[in-house]
Amino acid sequence: MKQICVVGVGYVGLVTAACFADLGNRVTALDVNEERVANLKKGIMPIYEPGLDELVKRNVKAGRITFTTSYAEALKGVEYAFIAVGTPSGSDGSADLQYVAAAATSIAKNMTAPLVLINKSTVPIGTGDWVADIVKGAQPKPIDFAVVSCPEFLREGSAIGDFMSPHRTVIGSLDRDAANKVAQLHLPLRAPIVITDLRTAEMIKYASNAFLATKISFINELADLCERVGADVKEVAAGMGYDARIGRHFLDAGLGWGGSCFPKDVEALAFMAKEKGLNPKILNSVMDVNYDRRKEAVKSVEVMLGGSLKGKTIGLLGLAFKPNTDDMRDAPAIDISEELIGSGAKVRAYDPVAMHVARPILPAVEMFEEVYKMAEGCDALMVITEWNEFKQLDLDKVKGLLRSPVVYDGRNIYEPGRMKDMGFTYRAVGR
Repeated sequence: MKQICVVGVGYVGLVTAACFADLGNRVTALDVNEERVANLKKGIMPIYEPGLDELVKRNVKAGRITFTTSYAEALKGVEYAFIAVGTPSGSDGSADLQYVAAAATSIAKNMTAPLVLINKSTVPIGTGDWVADIVKGAQPKPIDFAVVSCPEFLREGSAIGDFMSPHRTVIGSLDRDAANKVAQLHLPLRAPIVITDLRTAEMIKYASNAFLATKISFINELADLCERVGADVKEVAAGMGYDARIGRHFLDAGLGWGGSCFPKDVEALAFMAKEKGLNPKILNSVMDVNYDRRKEAVKSVEVMLGGSLKGKTIGLLGLAFKPNTDDMRDAPAIDISEELIGSGAKVRAYDPVAMHVARPILPAVEMFEEVYKMAEGCDALMVITEWNEFKQLDLDKVKGLLRSPVVYDGRNIYEPGRMKDMGFTYRAVGR
């Protein structure tokens, strides 16, 4: 059993803390947000993630995980300290490292014994060296420590499974002994472990996310061509995916990517390239293609409704950037809603879990607690998030509730032939 501190109880930090506790370690999860910590002590989760509520409560009951706002308390007797704080995008596309700096400074001031400091947050290349300098400068007296990069590869909606059954664990450090200690911590996961230097580990994280984002933008650009030539992008993606060199994952045409990782990671990687005098043409195109999807979706609905959205009521099926999460960060629904409203439309929405997060972000959007009530009287519906419950809707009932039977399927969850046979004016992406 190891003694672990995790700084930050957001998506990455809370999952990391709970999973390490479930592996039998003693974990203290720290956050400077007093309300968040108080709620966790009451069993109230700050995020929606399938299985997380049960996992946290089970390990709290077993005494393997505790929550605090005190660095002195959190670092008492620990061997490992994970930094898992937010690194949002700055206005110029760079990663904002103020929370990483604050965590490193507080750890330095409160550590009382040698420590392995692990960057779990997604941070620019070179941050590991920068964190080491911060700790050295902030320590009241010199205490041995090592900095290790161990980037996370968790997908929201399946984060627990991704942690417990990872494709690989990437560990980077200039201190081989520290890297081996972190590797030992991950051995129970029985996954391949890649040990490299600090900067290479940091780059692996960015490169992985940027490549996956590129696959999504590629298939979306291909979807436009499929529509022009009469091909079905879903069948194209399936045919491509059987090639092991390509793979099936992340070849789903639709409204593109959003969330907390892909947008800021692609942007940050492009920013780093520009800083070094390079022209990141592919990365810039990946972002351009992705964000164009949102405007094109609104234009498509406008055409389906006869060329004008003024005075029309549009219903959104889903708000979160992907299913099985309540995360609204860079969700396509935000840009789509604003574009619709700017064109004179009224916007309604329903999402199974994300509406409490979406309300303050989209105050002009009318939220409904029941999907059929939301659909009643709409001039068109747009599928924004591919929640399973939308795949099981009573489409005959939906058709009867709509003012006009218009459906724009931004996630390709329905079969075009069936929708047209039912009398819908239907459009999918690349089909």
